Amino acid sequence: MIAPGHTNSHIGQPLTIPSAAGGLTLSTNLLLAPVANYCDLAFRIVCREQGGLGLACTDLLSPQGLLRGTARSLDLAATNEADSPVCMQLYGGDPDILAEGAIWAVEHGADVIDINMGCPVDKVTKKDGGSMLLCTPDRTVKIAERIAMAVEKQTKGRVPVTAKVRLGWDPSCIVAPDLARRLEKVGIRQVTVHGRTTEQRFKGEVDHAGIREVVEAVENIPVIGNGDVTTHGGVVEMMEKTGCAGVMIGRGSFSSPWIFNQGWNIQTTGDPGPEPDEAAKVEIIRRYFELMREYRDDSYALTHLSRRISWFGKKMGPCKPLKEAIRLAKCPDTVHRALDEFLAGGLRLWAEVDEGSGVLAG
Repeated sequence: MIAPGHTNSHIGQPLTIPSAAGGLTLSTNLLLAPVANYCDLAFRIVCREQGGLGLACTDLLSPQGLLRGTARSLDLAATNEADSPVCMQLYGGDPDILAEGAIWAVEHGADVIDINMGCPVDKVTKKDGGSMLLCTPDRTVKIAERIAMAVEKQTKGRVPVTAKVRLGWDPSCIVAPDLARRLEKVGIRQVTVHGRTTEQRFKGEVDHAGIREVVEAVENIPVIGNGDVTTHGGVVEMMEKTGCAGVMIGRGSFSSPWIFNQGWNIQTTGDPGPEPDEAAKVEIIRRYFELMREYRDDSYALTHLSRRISWFGKKMGPCKPLKEAIRLAKCPDTVHRALDEFLAGGLRLWAEVDEGSGVLAG
């Protein structure tokens, strides 16, 4: 079902990622981006539990780390039955190692393999991965073909290989449309486009026209739009302005794991539905914290919640004392006591009207 008044026929339609064996049909057309240090198993599960999420991606994975069995790589690749379907994203520049890493990933639960061609971070680009692949299109196409062939052979065409790109390295090197066209010809089944250049990183506004050029460049594969989608309305805006088949959301989900549910609702009914109330938001934080404890350990959970509470706090109203209490927490009980106190009316800053100016203060 599609909400009335839209011109993009993909709006309100579940996404199918094609493959040689028929394709993978998702429950929606919304995807969680593979953001380093944010999209761990616990957060993926939390987003799934809110509804509306069609496909979640792991953190960026080093194929060398997977093949060597390093603890960090194995932690980042961890998945389970509740985390399905899942995409594992690999980065690097060695076609043979990437192909071996892709086979490892499908043997350990990946439903989709994605090649990172868009990360602008130095530690990735210096290893000839991420956005550096945009600078050598001929070589990049050969790498993609090697991976696609290896995965197709290993899975008998069941698991699709996709790619995530940026528009180019800088304004003088806009390669995404031609690269996507060439990637499609060598077996890449879907392309996600972050509508910025590597040089921009996350500055400036996303270029919807640039994403649309990629949509128009390919023949049959879906193109996913990515960048600056922080509200349910942004989902529809991205699809209308670019013609893309789906939307990938990263930073927009960090404070609002329910953005996928609202983004799907607005596509299918025209009504995003209500935002979770305060108690529900606190329960989401608790759930995320407890899942991190379950899948990793208390130290990991405390460290990551202390980093993430500023994001969650963006949707909690005035709550600086709550954020500070969680950042300073030394044990899980302290976290839960802080959340309990917040629900009871404490650990928040109430806005007060200054009688002289009539201005909200605090």
